[in-house]
Amino acid sequence: MRTEARREPVVTADLDLARQVDAVSSTAAGAKVSTQPSTVQQPRLIRLLVVGAIAVLGLVWDLWTKQQVFAQLGPQGTYPVWRGQILGMSIRFQLETTFNHGALWGMGQGKSWLFASLSVVALGAIAYFLWTRQAVASRWLTAITGLLLAGTLGNLYDRLGLHGWQNDKHQTVYAVRDFLDFYFFNDSFHWATFNFADTYLVVGACMLALHSFWVGDPDAKPVAEQS
Repeated sequence: MRTEARREPVVTADLDLARQVDAVSSTAAGAKVSTQPSTVQQPRLIRLLVVGAIAVLGLVWDLWTKQQVFAQLGPQGTYPVWRGQILGMSIRFQLETTFNHGALWGMGQGKSWLFASLSVVALGAIAYFLWTRQAVASRWLTAITGLLLAGTLGNLYDRLGLHGWQNDKHQTVYAVRDFLDFYFFNDSFHWATFNFADTYLVVGACMLALHSFWVGDPDAKPVAEQS
């Protein structure tokens, strides 16, 4: 009888110790799960802010440069800036204001309404990928999204005629303002006149093409695992 009485406290102590260990483990697991969502959301929020900053700064620079150059040179003006050679190749750079009623390299002239509609569709696609967080899955995609957003908004602003320019018949000009002009190889090759919004779109498209060839994105992998 004395032996059985002595064993009962030992069993009770073991059960109490097991319960305490389970409670501590449950508390630690709960704390770990509760902190995970904030850890995931923080980099995504920062990248969304970066997209907004790139888009706003790029748009402001594009619209400001267009306004300044067209105010100084008018709708059909020219101003020489630089002539020289780089790696043996002759280059001439000038400011030449012109209205582009089409797309890049003068394609689709007279169809500003079509390209304006495509710009609206592009904005919808960008908004969708921002909503699903796919556009900010990595720092590389974050920069691409900001550039594409700035370029699309900059040219859409002009295609909607919000710049305020009118033709000789006092009709609103629904066209993109271009002014950056390059000539190469002793003026034998003329690159299409463009603006900074076009630059954002071309650079963003090239970055996106390079991204498509990557087998894996080391920056995007942790975000995908956390989500």
